[in-house]
Amino acid sequence: MSWVLDGQRIKAKYLGITVEGLVTYSRVKYGGEVQYTLQLDEELVLPWRTVDAGDTVFVAGSEVLE
Repeated sequence: MSWVLDGQRIKAKYLGITVEGLVTYSRVKYGGEVQYTLQLDEELVLPWRTVDAGDTVFVAGSEVLE
């Protein structure tokens, strides 16, 4: 399995919340960890955030579930 997941749908953990969406960008961070930019299927509403809900998150490769 390649680490480049651009254009693929994934499920991952983000701040302890399971999210799903489309990978728009894959990169290797300084130090060797993989990071994905994930366009979410549904906006993410966080209980401690009072501004607009987010629709894009950065996910570590180690947090990808499927």
